Amino acid sequence: MYKVFLVEDEILTREGIRDNVDWRASGFEFCGEAADGEIALPLLRTTKPDVLITDIKMPFMDGLQLSKIVRERMPWVKIIILSGHDEFEYAQEALNLGVTAYLLKPVTVQKLQTVLQKLTEQLDEERKKQENLKSLQEQAEENRAILSERLLFKLLMGAISPTEAVEKGQLLGLNLIARYYLVVILKIELKDRSEPYKHHEYQQIQDVVTGLTEKNPDVFVLKRDWGDLILIIKGETSEYLEEERDLLLDEIRQEITKTRYQLTVGIGSSKNQIAEISQSFVEALVNIQNPAGENRSGLSRAVEQAELLKVDKSAVEVYLRSGVKNGFDEFFQAYLGPLGENALKSNLIRNYIFVDMVLATAKLVNDLGGDVDKVIPELNSLEMMMSSIESMEQLREQVYKILSGALAYRDSQPNGQYTNLIRQAKEHIEHCYTDPDLSLNEVAAQVNLSASHFSVVFSQESGQTFKEYLTEIRINKAKELLRMTSLRAADIAYQVGYNDPHYFSSVFKKNTGLSPIEFRSQI
Repeated sequence: MYKVFLVEDEILTREGIRDNVDWRASGFEFCGEAADGEIALPLLRTTKPDVLITDIKMPFMDGLQLSKIVRERMPWVKIIILSGHDEFEYAQEALNLGVTAYLLKPVTVQKLQTVLQKLTEQLDEERKKQENLKSLQEQAEENRAILSERLLFKLLMGAISPTEAVEKGQLLGLNLIARYYLVVILKIELKDRSEPYKHHEYQQIQDVVTGLTEKNPDVFVLKRDWGDLILIIKGETSEYLEEERDLLLDEIRQEITKTRYQLTVGIGSSKNQIAEISQSFVEALVNIQNPAGENRSGLSRAVEQAELLKVDKSAVEVYLRSGVKNGFDEFFQAYLGPLGENALKSNLIRNYIFVDMVLATAKLVNDLGGDVDKVIPELNSLEMMMSSIESMEQLREQVYKILSGALAYRDSQPNGQYTNLIRQAKEHIEHCYTDPDLSLNEVAAQVNLSASHFSVVFSQESGQTFKEYLTEIRINKAKELLRMTSLRAADIAYQVGYNDPHYFSSVFKKNTGLSPIEFRSQI
């Protein structure tokens, strides 16, 4: 039922309307009355009606004055004015105030009832629109949360450029700009595995932990399907990061000790680039799999790190981009060949190798425009897979499962005969874009095509010309430097391949609509 309030100084008229109109038949509840506008105002604030019926001429505060105040303070209220004046000025002022109806006295019950019934239809329509809008807003917020999770996951996987991450983050309300970053993984498990697991109880604990993290705008939380919570913490100094991390972990531990659960923590080291968040994630993953790792001797850690330096990380990317499934065994043996037999017995080394391969795979899928979660569903049980790897044969099986899925996706894409050549060309451009003399002729020679042939093929395969692609790479890098450093625009111009800072500014504005200084001032 909608609520209606009546303001009328003539008591007989007021009582006649109040007692003779069948309010419920029109979908209304009569919620109050007053003899003038001054008395009505505080009552209106209390009752919050949907419809106000008011006489136009009353002592102390007339109907037009009351309508003006109500329109300002309670804009949703529909106003019906009752008037004994048919002068144009009164009606015009009422219309300017946005009244719904202007009825001349004497007003019959039937006429008022007809107006109220029309108002009911209007109010019903407005309520329906409000409910739809609320539903859309809730859906938009839900979509924003999903998109935020995907963005954070891509950061962890190293499957997004810093510039794209910062710009998409801003659109989603996530301020990712900072000098340092680190990743923490929280595993919450029953203290006694023999006790029954209760999902709602576990969910409540996760919500409490999430609530603690939401107090700090420098902490981003990601829930993964395997049940862990992943925190990305940012800050201006590594000391601040460690302090915030320790304070937050203390609060979380205090809450979890009150429950049947226990907390295991994996911590990555602080990194000074957004692109290195994935490395901090690798460290956190490995550390949570080796909780006793801190007790290893310094010599043992040094030996493990030295062994890992022997691994050629680029070999994984090369195999993913140009290898075939049948060549997996050869690749796997060559990749691990430099490591000693004893080194491969180390859980830490096996885990590092596994996660590095996973990150390289995620990057390839993202580069091909795929949804990492869908193409490599194993990522949703990453930690579980790591915990199951206890031998080299198991490592081989898990790596083959993930890499073969990526190769199958790569081969399913609509490949032309020049796809690999264009990929090589783009890799050369991305590696040499800082060279102001980088030309179409040079890149064409890298892939053994004539300049004219390469120009046509590049445009067809990429959907943009060589010059457009090179400019896009340079401008994106310039955006990153403008947002992440305090370098002068002229210095940035030289760093991204422009000899002339004025020409750089012109190209930058043409592509972004803003000068470099204006772009930086938006931060």
